[in-house]
Amino acid sequence: MEIKKVALGGGCHWCTEAVFLSLRGVIKVEQGFVSQKGEQSSFSEAIIVRYDPVAISMKDLIEVHLHTHQSTSEHSFRHKYRSAVYVFSKNDFNESNQILKALQIDFKKKLITRTYYFEAFKPSDEQFHNYYYSNPEKPFCKSYIDPKLKVLMNRYSRFMKTATDTDILLG
Repeated sequence: MEIKKVALGGGCHWCTEAVFLSLRGVIKVEQGFVSQKGEQSSFSEAIIVRYDPVAISMKDLIEVHLHTHQSTSEHSFRHKYRSAVYVFSKNDFNESNQILKALQIDFKKKLITRTYYFEAFKPSDEQFHNYYYSNPEKPFCKSYIDPKLKVLMNRYSRFMKTATDTDILLG
């Protein structure tokens, strides 16, 4: 099986991690901080997603990403929560930009999400890994992650793992 990877940033990495751990075809999600090559190379919250491109495409991952964070909003925390797709190759850079352009039609406002070349990754503290599936009843999860998972369920249920798959996440 070929395994590809892409890094995604846009909101709290606890939220983003929960969304992508819930998708079929996602093999592993690493939560932490990503920087890109070139301008604005400071670290911001993000995840690295390792996935099986036969089970779920980069287009599907990016589409889910755009609809589960504020991908059209230049809010005051954008330095911490950069709306981004971080790629590892020139082919993925070009594909990501084409996908973003094609998906603009789904949004009334202009997407602010940009494609960057991945530079570096710093994992978050171990205590925060698998945050949602370890703490689903915590107020943060109820307030911020549950609404994103509801979008995922309502709009992208065809990509979601089954209850048995999710039980594996819970250990």
